[in-house]
Amino acid sequence: MSTQPVVVGVDGSEDSLRALDWAADAARRRAAPLRAVHVRQYAAWTQPGGPIVVPPEPDEDPVLADVRARLADRAGLPETEYVGLDGAPGVLLPELGADAQLLVLGSRGRGGFASLLLGSNGLAAARDAECPVVVVPRPGREVHEALPVEPGPRVVVGLNVEGPDDAVLGFAFAEAALRDARLQVVAAYPWPIQTWAAPGEILPPAVDQAAVESETWILAEGFLAPHRERHPDVRADGYAAPGDAAGHLVAASKDAELVVVGRHRRRLLAPARMLGSVTQAVLLHAAAPVAVVPDLPPEERTDGGSDG
Repeated sequence: MSTQPVVVGVDGSEDSLRALDWAADAARRRAAPLRAVHVRQYAAWTQPGGPIVVPPEPDEDPVLADVRARLADRAGLPETEYVGLDGAPGVLLPELGADAQLLVLGSRGRGGFASLLLGSNGLAAARDAECPVVVVPRPGREVHEALPVEPGPRVVVGLNVEGPDDAVLGFAFAEAALRDARLQVVAAYPWPIQTWAAPGEILPPAVDQAAVESETWILAEGFLAPHRERHPDVRADGYAAPGDAAGHLVAASKDAELVVVGRHRRRLLAPARMLGSVTQAVLLHAAAPVAVVPDLPPEERTDGGSDG
């Protein structure tokens, strides 16, 4: 196992404590150290005559003290480090991924509006961190039109057959192996395919939907084959589904242990890091924790495709 730590951002909120529990379990499964980090954001100025706000010493940080107490009697807890940092969480949290194998955050922290489904720090980390980022949602998210699945632990992964990402599939297979879970693969394809003949006139599809679905899954099986060989103990199955990839992944998230998606590849004309629309929708609405996996460096890619 990697000696890089599993890093979790904490701020005392219930969301961050759920992330802490998830991260502690992830570190135990990986036999990796756990690093709990509190990024303390203090104003650089005070009003005239007002008290000067001084950040507490790390040993006196009440948030980290609460984290220590929460983990004190946790069985099987790996080596744990408690770190207090001062600065902007949206900047420092993504930077923590530089020497981590996993960065874990709650869906929201103490700040922001109560109606937000995902906080700005989680979005920034999912977009910018160099390692996979897991965002743990609040309990009770409703998922409509969830498909019936067999019982047992399950990891869900989205596969774009037009631009498959080995990093996403590799992470999903490895996570399923760590959890002794089944891997459910969702490969969406566009349908209906619309052909415009004239303004206001749409021709029926020239191809049969069953043929498109069959071809999509044949392609998916080809991309899954090398990962099946590396993880023979992981049962990976799934389906090709028409239409909205995000909707299918959100539906599959009900009762899943984890949903794995790619971030978004940087392109020549859009070099800035960004989150794809599917990834954003899954982060906002999935009922399970969501892992956002950055793409491999160009020299390590084997597919040559692009993320959707």
